[in-house]
Amino acid sequence: MAQAVDVHTHLVPKGWPDLAAACGGQDWPWLRVDSERAAMIMVGETEFRPIGPQTWDPAVRRGDMDADGIDLQVVSPTPVFFAYDRPADQAVKVARIFNDLTLETLAGDNRLIPFCQVPLQDPDAACAELDRCLAAGHAGVEIGNHVGDRDLDDAGIVAFLKHCAEVDAPVLVHPWDMPGGPRLDRWMARWLTGMPAETHLSLLAMILGGAFDELPESLRICFAHGGGSFAFWLGRVENAWQRRGDVVRGNSAYPPSHYVDRFFVDTVVFEPSALRLLVDTLGEDQVVVGSDYPYPLGERPVGEVVREADFLSARQRQKLLSANALRLLGRSDE
Repeated sequence: MAQAVDVHTHLVPKGWPDLAAACGGQDWPWLRVDSERAAMIMVGETEFRPIGPQTWDPAVRRGDMDADGIDLQVVSPTPVFFAYDRPADQAVKVARIFNDLTLETLAGDNRLIPFCQVPLQDPDAACAELDRCLAAGHAGVEIGNHVGDRDLDDAGIVAFLKHCAEVDAPVLVHPWDMPGGPRLDRWMARWLTGMPAETHLSLLAMILGGAFDELPESLRICFAHGGGSFAFWLGRVENAWQRRGDVVRGNSAYPPSHYVDRFFVDTVVFEPSALRLLVDTLGEDQVVVGSDYPYPLGERPVGEVVREADFLSARQRQKLLSANALRLLGRSDE
């Protein structure tokens, strides 16, 4: 069995075709290469994020995995490429480009587990692209936590998640496209407050919107960044469900706490006290190591918060480091 598995990392290929020419539309992401070891993701003429070889070079990635004691790593797209706000035909094209580039970049390395992206605004096209990617070598799919104003209880998104369960594809839900504004466009506040809030909201949609009641229990789905603020505020949601059921219960058949074993969350919470809250609230079987590697707001060394948590038993630590992740990935017999 693997000793440690990181389920939340990202990749950016070192270059891609001109997306305006390949897909249509304008203001697509492009890569400004500044040196052999430095590049900048651009969106139109705006600098989005600096990146280095960790994002495109598997040898650098494996070296960091060795340094951190990570055996296997799930490698997912960077959400800026999702293109959910584009016409579906354009999103199909960009998904195919980046999904194929992911497999080319990782080149069959059995320590690096590729997850694809899909044009989630078109459920039928999303299912078709997922099937194509699974046949080509992808092991699962990363999706954003919403498509415009459609959250994860949207009928089309639920249909896609049903398909994921049918084809046995694990799903990683990642927050993206956070609201901006004068109060949020400083201190990286969209990342520091918006990401946790977005993930919390989407978990509420899965529960109160009735998605979990519609979806088979075989669906393996993980929410990044510790599930956002959900674990901290589960008591508040539970209280509201009981006291203001006329407004809050929505389409959910059971109280919110009933659903905590239906999803995984990762350990990108940085503090043992926060990790303890996850384990106490969601259960020791629902928490998996994640890092957000290679981005600077991620955890390094990967898994440190789990390894240093003195409240975990040896068995619990092993579950968080590897066993739970292997179950998420459908590899629990390894």
